[in-house]
Amino acid sequence: MIDIHPDARVSRLADIEDSVRGTRIVVAAFACIDSFVKIKPAGGAGDVIIGERSVVNSGCVLYTGNGIHIGNDVAIAANCTFAPVNHAYQDKNKRINQQGFLPSKGGIVIEDDVWIGANCIILDGAILRKGCVIGAGSIVRGEIAAYSIQVGNPLRQIGERK
Repeated sequence: MIDIHPDARVSRLADIEDSVRGTRIVVAAFACIDSFVKIKPAGGAGDVIIGERSVVNSGCVLYTGNGIHIGNDVAIAANCTFAPVNHAYQDKNKRINQQGFLPSKGGIVIEDDVWIGANCIILDGAILRKGCVIGAGSIVRGEIAAYSIQVGNPLRQIGERK
C-alpha cells in the first residue's frame, strides 16, 4: 500500500515500488521526494514512513527491509542508501543468493530535525536521535546521540548542536 498525502511533493521521476508483502509506504504532508529516489521492497515486511516536511533528495535508495521511520523536518542529502536488512552469507554450501536474510536489528529510526549529508549509508538497527547531524559519506549503525554531529567510517562525534 502506498499512501501519499495530497500536500506531499513526489517527483514523477521517483520510483516507489508497491510490495506484495503488505508493506506500507507513507509520505506525510509537505514531505518532498526528489527525482531518482527509489523505494524498493527487499527482505522483511517493514513499513517506510516519511514524516511531515522531510526531504529525500535525488538518488537516494530506501529498501523497505525491516522498516524505515523518518520523523518530521528531516533533511536527507543526495545519494544516500538506507538498508534496514542484512543478507545471510555464512553457509558455504549454499549459493549466496539462496541464503536469505539475518534476523532484524530493528529497522531504521530517524527522529525529528535530523540532517543526513550526501552519500551516507544507514544500516539496519540505526537510531538517529532528535537533531543529530551526520556528515557526508558516513556509515551509520547503532544509536546516535541527540544533537550530536558525527562523521566518517568508523563514525565519530566531532561536535554537538547548541
